[in-house]
Order: sequence, then structure tokens, then C-alpha cells
Amino acid sequence: MKLKRFLLRYYPPGIILEYEQGGKVKRKCIDLLQLQKDTNIEIVLGEIAAREPLISPHRLDQVRALIAKLRERLEPDYKKFSLFKIMKAHLLPLTNLAFNKPGSQFITGSYDRTCKVWDTSTGEEIHTLEGHGNVVYTISFNNPYGDKIATGSFDKTCKLWSAATGKCMFTLKGHTGEVVSVGFHPTSSTVSTGSMDTTAKLWNATTGEELCTLIGHTGEIITLSYNTDGTQLLTGSFDHTVSIWDTETGKKLMGLDEHTEEISSAQFNFTGDMVATGSLDKTCNLWDIRTGKVIANLANHEDEVLDVSFDWAGAKLVTASSDTTGYIYDVRSREPLYRLEGHNGEVSKAMFNPQGTRILTTSSDKSARVWDVNSGLCTQILEGHTDDIFSCAFNYDGDMIITGSKDNTCRLWRHHV
Repeated sequence: MKLKRFLLRYYPPGIILEYEQGGKVKRKCIDLLQLQKDTNIEIVLGEIAAREPLISPHRLDQVRALIAKLRERLEPDYKKFSLFKIMKAHLLPLTNLAFNKPGSQFITGSYDRTCKVWDTSTGEEIHTLEGHGNVVYTISFNNPYGDKIATGSFDKTCKLWSAATGKCMFTLKGHTGEVVSVGFHPTSSTVSTGSMDTTAKLWNATTGEELCTLIGHTGEIITLSYNTDGTQLLTGSFDHTVSIWDTETGKKLMGLDEHTEEISSAQFNFTGDMVATGSLDKTCNLWDIRTGKVIANLANHEDEVLDVSFDWAGAKLVTASSDTTGYIYDVRSREPLYRLEGHNGEVSKAMFNPQGTRILTTSSDKSARVWDVNSGLCTQILEGHTDDIFSCAFNYDGDMIITGSKDNTCRLWRHHV
């Protein structure tokens, strides 16, 4: 084996080794999930050198510099976000939005049956993706590549588009109900769709061919996501359950069925050994995927849990609820650290920034809020929308935010240093 070069992954921090073996170029990743701003670099370097034969002594200075670079990116000096531009994006309310990985473009879906592609640096529209016969409800870039876009619609189809040209590549037909969730495999080889017809489907993202149908739920599938290496797909349903599927065979691996009401949100942690589920039964469950058992029932909310999200390290979890609050939990102790209080309407979305230092929430009170993870305090209120804010996103560097509202606009916010 011969080491060719190093690549960096900032969030979560990791060093990717590209090496040659048997005439083929391969990659392996050294995950540094425990890296902190005050981590002793020499200790980490020693641990890596002891367990990784590809890294010879003459490479240690290079690795030391890479660890230092990763550590520096963990605590950006962001103070406040300011409004950069208001996009009067659609004729009817927005449904969803998303950045590509570099943050150079973002997309918006709408009840007006279109998806629009926007230039982040200027706030100008690049493409309008037209062709659906009903609401464009769910949208996704094939990150980290960002050259394809998937749109799922109430017209029961999913369309795959070229991000560069805005042209439709394939229309994926086969569902008998509205398509309400889409997601790309981490390698962009397949795209998954979840539908109100109670099934999910896997499709070849290069040819548009249907690969398999995931049958087993008895209610609408409203959320789906892949684990980090793409070997498993998670589906959450109105039938109160979550299922985990093998993406190679399409076979169901396990069902998670302790909730008593509809699932609202479900997510793998980065290492793929744990799942968090939010439910209209007012609780969030943490599951050990190795056993399929609940390891914690988080029942601090007084109303429906609408969203759940891990930080990149899987050390913390945030929940959002109809009771106008959120909670930050310590995953290891399963204890609540902070209650996020301040909104006066339901909190529909909550997410960590890529660094894991801030949380962004959106609410029906027409505002979004930024919170400090280490204190639970609100550091900024993003105001100006004139109707419910139901969707939001950080870019990969965490220095930009998009908010989408029922007022038919989205707003782009940039940080002050």
C-alpha cells in the first residue's frame, strides 16, 4: 500500500487517506469525532501514528498541520447574522429549501409547482424547474457533488434535474400517492422516495430505473434518510413506526415501534449506531440500532415533537415542539441540558450548525432564532417574515442561513465577524 495524498473533511472532522493498493486507488477515513478546540494535537497525532500503518514518520509533520487546521475550523468567530437579500421566490408559499455543499447555490420548492435554483452570492435566480403537475413538496441536492437535484411532488412523481442546465433528466413514475420525501445516496448512485402510498422506492440516479420498492409500512412515509455510508435507509411513517432497510437488497432489517402516534422526524447519528425519532406523542426516542431497542425516552415536551437533530459528533441532540420550545440533550447521559424558550408559536424546525456550536430554530411566530449550544441562550432573533417560517438551512461553513416562509419569500442571512 502506498499513500498518495491527504484530504480533509471539516464537519465532522476527519482525515481521508487516498492510497494505492494492487494498482487501484482507494480511500479510508480517520474520524476525529472527539476533536475539540482545546484538544492536545500531540496526543491525537500519537494515537493516529500508533494505529495507522499508512502514515510513516516523515508524514507526521503534515498530519500535525492537518489536525491543527481541523481544530481551527471548529469554533468560527461568528457574532451576528445580517439580512443579505429577500427573494420573492414564488407565486405561492414555499415548501422546502436546501443548499448545495459549497453553499454557492440553494433551491426552493413551492406550491406553485416549481423548484427554483438560486445563486447565493447574488441572490439571483438561475433556473426555474418546471414540469410537475402539482405541488413540489420535497427537494434535495445530491451533495457533496451538487450536480443533480431531485424534486418530489403531489403529482405522484419525482423528477431528477441537471443543476447546471436546469433540464429534467428523468421523471420517476411508480408511486400511487404523493411523493413527500426524497434523498440521495451519499455516493449519488441512487435516489430514494417516500410516498403517501405507504411505500418507499429506490431508483438508479444515472438511468432513472426503479431498483426496488420498500413495502412494510401501513401509513404514509413522511421522512427518510441514509446512514453515513449509505448501507441503510431510515423511513418514518404515520403508522407510528420507523423502519431500517438494507439499501443493497431492499430488505427490511428492523422496525422501531415504541411510539404511540405518528412519526414526525427521524435521523441516524454520524456513526450509524443510533437513531433519534420524534413523534406526535410528545416524545423523542433514542434507539440503539445494534439491538433495535429504545435506550432513552425523552419526554420533556408538553406537545407534539416536530423535529429532531443530532450534532455531527452525536454528542448532543436538539428537539423542536408544538409547545413553543426546544430542548438540547446530552446523548450520553440522556439528560436535558437546556430548554430553548422564547418563541411564542410552534417550533417546527431545529438544527445544529456544521460546527455544532449554534442551533437554528424556526417557528409559526414568523421568526427564526439562533441559540448558543453551550449556554442554551438565544443569541439572535431573525425577524422580518410576515408569516410562518417552516424551513431553514445552514450552509456547509455555517456562515449563511436561509429561511423560508409561507409569505412566499425566502431570506438569505450572512454573518458578521
